[in-house]
Amino acid sequence: MNDKQHQTLRSTESADERGARILRQGKKVFLGEFEKQLVELRTLMLMLQDGGPSQEGLLRVYRIVHTLKGSAPIFGYTRIGRLADKLVHTWEWTQSLEESQEELLRTLHPLDESLLRSKELIRELEMEQEIGLTELSMDEQKEHGGSSLLRTMKGRILLVDDDDSLRTYLTRRLQLDDCVVHEAGDVDTAKRLLREHTYDLVTLDLLMHPESGYELFEFLKEDPTLKWLPLIVLSGRDDLSDKVRCFHLGADDYVTKPFQYEELAVRIYALLKRTKNFEQLAFRDPLTGVFNRRYFELQIGLELQRIQRYPAPISLVFIDIDSFKNVNDTYGHHVGDLVLQGLAHVLQVNLRSTDLLARFGGEEFVIALPNTTADQAIGIMQQILETVRERAVAQYDGQQFYITFSAGVAEYQVGLHVNEWITKADDAMYQAKQGGKNQVRRSALAGESEQFTKLVSHAQAQLQKKKLLIVDDDPILRAILTSQLEHLPIAITQVSDGNEAWALLTQQAFDACILDGVLPNLDGFSLLERIKRKTGGVQADVKVLMLSGKKKEDDIARGLQLGADDYMTKPFSLVELEIRVKRLMDIG
Repeated sequence: MNDKQHQTLRSTESADERGARILRQGKKVFLGEFEKQLVELRTLMLMLQDGGPSQEGLLRVYRIVHTLKGSAPIFGYTRIGRLADKLVHTWEWTQSLEESQEELLRTLHPLDESLLRSKELIRELEMEQEIGLTELSMDEQKEHGGSSLLRTMKGRILLVDDDDSLRTYLTRRLQLDDCVVHEAGDVDTAKRLLREHTYDLVTLDLLMHPESGYELFEFLKEDPTLKWLPLIVLSGRDDLSDKVRCFHLGADDYVTKPFQYEELAVRIYALLKRTKNFEQLAFRDPLTGVFNRRYFELQIGLELQRIQRYPAPISLVFIDIDSFKNVNDTYGHHVGDLVLQGLAHVLQVNLRSTDLLARFGGEEFVIALPNTTADQAIGIMQQILETVRERAVAQYDGQQFYITFSAGVAEYQVGLHVNEWITKADDAMYQAKQGGKNQVRRSALAGESEQFTKLVSHAQAQLQKKKLLIVDDDPILRAILTSQLEHLPIAITQVSDGNEAWALLTQQAFDACILDGVLPNLDGFSLLERIKRKTGGVQADVKVLMLSGKKKEDDIARGLQLGADDYMTKPFSLVELEIRVKRLMDIG
């Protein structure tokens, strides 16, 4: 290749790079304008719904969606273009209106129908906007330094493969992406490493000797501490029966050899990110970032199972901030939240990575300290209490806030039920409170008399909770929904038929209702209509999430037209359901 050809190639590459950069800039501008258009569309929909139709508003809606239809595909957003095209058809009837047809506007039936149809389409557009911003962010990360997204996860990965060269190659590539990687050339080594270390993900070759990869499936499935560990199968066989069997046994992904590393890295990143998002959603307290009570109760059971196999001491600490109510009453809940965040931070930085810290509720925290006796736990907590006494845990508007806490310590004893163990630590904390606060107390040993009893009325706490009514004639689904939502600070009531639900709604005040569309005695849509019209003495404004086994648009439209606040079709994601319930009930 001569110099002129080299220059032409460089010029071509430079032009391609400039073109890609211009396209990214265009996408960024488009997404910024798209966000404004979505806000305006939402505003216009509310105006048309609440204030009645106006020719100006109707025409503005049509102009926005018509603009989107034409501009989105130019920047590669074909999905947005298709959704906008559906909205154009939805509002096409507005173009046949003539000026000053006020009476006609007031009686137009297409308006209600168009509003209902647009509600779902705009939701989909909002999701597309979020996806577009994510993709743009990924492109920009590649442009500035070309760093892999996997590097942001810093995952701990176990590679199980008897191909030494492939295993070594993958280890080096993953380490370049800031992953901590352990290798196993056989199933026995993998089992040993899984017992000794904690991993975020496992990759597994199926065809190994002397044992096949299928043996590890059974090992993971039987161990409650490992059964949810993400698993990617790497196989040289592109066989449908193998894939089906692996997914049936619990594999999260299946990659056929040979493969490109970049593809595997993206799949690993996606699994790690999904797992992290689920953990944040299901197991983290949103205010403090530490684990929540739900995760603690799950994990402490697994810790006790581990102790049964490998005996070792473990202690539990129950913490309550002293005079926290005074902080809220004097300075406001925003300062109280800062104090909770500050204490959580102090606890985190002074505990070991193996310790388990969770917010138990309100101003209470609980800590599990593996391989720690009660005496050792008391020493650890006294040091942390001294740190808290000396340093402000929060600052607001120039003022520093100092706190103390009371803590109770209980060491696990063989045969003790988890709830009894927590109660012993809780009782010891109340002994510390009654002894003057600002101290750490140990629970009474077995056989010693208890000096104090717990001073909390659970009935009163129950009355303060928001109330959710689940109405479904499927007992299995009711049980699943209750199990999924019972960790939330809500009181759940469940009934199986519409008449029973109606009787409850006229006697008690509920904040929200999950309502199946098909019910015995009184169907869900009729019940929804009564709730929203507040006939028969409904006690409160009830938010309604409709469930339906049908995906027919007319059913969805009927539910939304009758006033449903949200709508989901079966089968649905339990994680998504929890998000929607929390939004309906305004739970943080």
